[in-house]
Amino acid sequence: MPIRLKKLIGTVLLVALVIVYALVASIVAVAQLAESGPWAHFLFFLLSGMLWVLPAMGIIKWLILEPPRPKN
Repeated sequence: MPIRLKKLIGTVLLVALVIVYALVASIVAVAQLAESGPWAHFLFFLLSGMLWVLPAMGIIKWLILEPPRPKN
């Protein structure tokens, strides 16, 4: 796969991940934390704000991996 295509795909995946993850986290927060106190909100958004990094790291790792070179 050409590197430019790989970077384009990775960029689109990262942007889509952030958008979808933010929407899902907000929906869960509204549905589950409506009656909770400020500490529950703080902990939820702290954890959910850091959790998106795990799938993003996988995408970035895929982006920086060099393609296998053919053996001669």
